[in-house]
Amino acid sequence: MDLKLNQLQKKINYQFQDITLLEHALTHRSFKGKNNERLEFLGDSILNFLIAESLFHKFPNLPEGDLSRLRSDLVKSKTLSDIALKLDLGEYIKLGEGELKSAGWRRPSILADCMEAILAAIFLDSGLDASRSMIKLWFHDLIKNIDPKKIEKDPKSILQELLQAQKIDRPSYEVINISGEAHAQHFEVTCRIDKLDISTQGKGSSRKVAEQMAASSAIKLFKRKAS
Repeated sequence: MDLKLNQLQKKINYQFQDITLLEHALTHRSFKGKNNERLEFLGDSILNFLIAESLFHKFPNLPEGDLSRLRSDLVKSKTLSDIALKLDLGEYIKLGEGELKSAGWRRPSILADCMEAILAAIFLDSGLDASRSMIKLWFHDLIKNIDPKKIEKDPKSILQELLQAQKIDRPSYEVINISGEAHAQHFEVTCRIDKLDISTQGKGSSRKVAEQMAASSAIKLFKRKAS
């Protein structure tokens, strides 16, 4: 077995039955061959579910909106990249020449995506219980210390609550443009509220950031129409 992979397994406290799953999870799309994007997709869903499950049990009386806000605060690129940095994950990621030259092993988005891919690899290797154990290990202190009163609502959550109060359907978000190189993409997103004839745009370095910007602009228009 590759010595580096063995070191990483010790760091994450998990031994793979099929080591090729870990190798796959560590392969960025800039590297030749099979990359980790599909694993990242699966890992993102697993992560959201397991964090939601943990918060559901930790806060039995908290309403859905507050639980969603707490989950959003935990399941974000910075949180995952911070965990990855503690594991020195950048040392193990397979990157293409361009990403190596631009120090891609330190880029938060690459580290966060790789963490999600590893979670998916563990799920495929041993199932949901093994994935749950990883989440408890990686997020233990964060979940233990999270305080609902100290988490500010993001624009998307605020907009949704404003619309729900008026019994208006949730806004729709659509990516209208993606530009830039793979390692430095720029997203443009629209936010639409058909019933109010509101359509706004947001731009950012990720889809999530662009959506929040679009939602922020929609809130301003909503308040103008309501006044």
